[in-house]
Amino acid sequence: MADQSFQYLALGIYFLGMIGIGLWAGTKNKDTEDYMLGGRSLRPSVAALSAGASDMSGWLLMGLPGAVYLTGMVNAWIAIGLTVGAWVNWKVVAPRLRAYSKISGNAITIPSFFDHRLAETGKASRVLRVTCGIVILVFFIFYVSSGMVAGGKFYQTIFGGDYLLGMLVIAGITVLYTFFGGFLGATFTDVAQGLLMLAALIMVPIVAVMEFGGLPAVLDAVVTASPNALSLAKGATAVGVISALAWGLGYFGQPHIVIRFMALRSPQDAPTARRIGISWMVLSVAGAIATALTGIAYFSTHPEARLTDAASAETVFLDLSQILFHPLVAGFVFAAVLAAIMSTISSQLIVSSSAAVEDLAMLLLRRAPSPGAKLWMSRGAVSLVAIVAALIAVDSDSAVLTLVSFAWAGFGASFGPLTLLSLYWKRLTALGGLGALVTGAVVTIVWGTVVKDPDSAGILSLYEMVPGFLASLVAGVATSWATRRPDERITREFDEAKALAARR
Repeated sequence: MADQSFQYLALGIYFLGMIGIGLWAGTKNKDTEDYMLGGRSLRPSVAALSAGASDMSGWLLMGLPGAVYLTGMVNAWIAIGLTVGAWVNWKVVAPRLRAYSKISGNAITIPSFFDHRLAETGKASRVLRVTCGIVILVFFIFYVSSGMVAGGKFYQTIFGGDYLLGMLVIAGITVLYTFFGGFLGATFTDVAQGLLMLAALIMVPIVAVMEFGGLPAVLDAVVTASPNALSLAKGATAVGVISALAWGLGYFGQPHIVIRFMALRSPQDAPTARRIGISWMVLSVAGAIATALTGIAYFSTHPEARLTDAASAETVFLDLSQILFHPLVAGFVFAAVLAAIMSTISSQLIVSSSAAVEDLAMLLLRRAPSPGAKLWMSRGAVSLVAIVAALIAVDSDSAVLTLVSFAWAGFGASFGPLTLLSLYWKRLTALGGLGALVTGAVVTIVWGTVVKDPDSAGILSLYEMVPGFLASLVAGVATSWATRRPDERITREFDEAKALAARR
């Protein structure tokens, strides 16, 4: 009981810190551009850490260590693909998107950027914007719900408490600081959460190695317990490796990540942000893998110790922290897991809110609301999305949550090619963009639900991101060539954005 008191104290300090940051950020929001994009004022370090924290949910601290613990380093291919994809995203997309979104209508959402970038005679670009807004809103409701479920299960597993109570408390605190703080609230809490995650991921394996007597002893114990654990090749197939690496393609189309690029102070901040962000990611992923390996060594040589969740091993990070640290320190490690979950929820709430207000509601209203009214509309949208997501999350085993497994591939395969073509191909048309978006989404869903056979060792086991991404690219290019050339305004803005992004 005393141990739990220390852990609750740590979580209480963490929750108060997040709420405080959110309330402080709320004082900076004067209009919807502040609320949804932070006034395009993010420093490179803030943008980098925020993007990393909002990207890496509980998968980094629980899913990845659990997978490596069970089957070894063969599961590290996904981490490699994600790291490479994140680097390319910062390198290729960040500077061009920051420049182009400002030049093309001062767009503050991804769908509004596509609308302004591809605006032509007719309604194709407006249809594209509405479609993007609906896709974002629907998928992110499921994503947010999934995060709430993760928070409830975390509370239930670690503290033995009621699932619903844990879900509502964690969801409520996240919504509170996002409601008032908006994009800046989500961003600066992301920074704090990202640093907390990094500290925990470095601290747990280092202390475990010291406890074990050094790295050579750990590696010897790992090989003894699981001879293939250190091999990237054992148990891998060509299709499996390609599928794992393909996760990196998803970065180009994740709205809650690329929105950070649009919020940078200038395109010239992107290289610095890239170095900071990728350094954080490499250290964090290395810490997660090291946690799994030290877990193999520790639990194989301490038969009296048991994993809380032996089936998935996703609690190896939490179990080691409870064994190695004082309960207060372990409480802050638990807070790091909640940080991973909550940072993703808050970022997705903001993007969902912006889609609901900027890309759907504003197109229906005959008269534009005042800046203050629009700001409260955005806050209302955050609340509405959170309520719908929470209603879904009440049932922790709700079948609708299985759709979340398609969200990363769905966004990556539909928005990813559209983003790249918008930024790097002048000839893209609005109908071409719509073709890319729809084709990517449809192929991803059909492949993942109808064609894919997880038990196959061949092409039918391929991750749906690959066929979806390729089909989207082909559709975007083919449809654009078959339709009318972009007008002079689009050509001029494309060249201006290219020049601005390349400026040093």
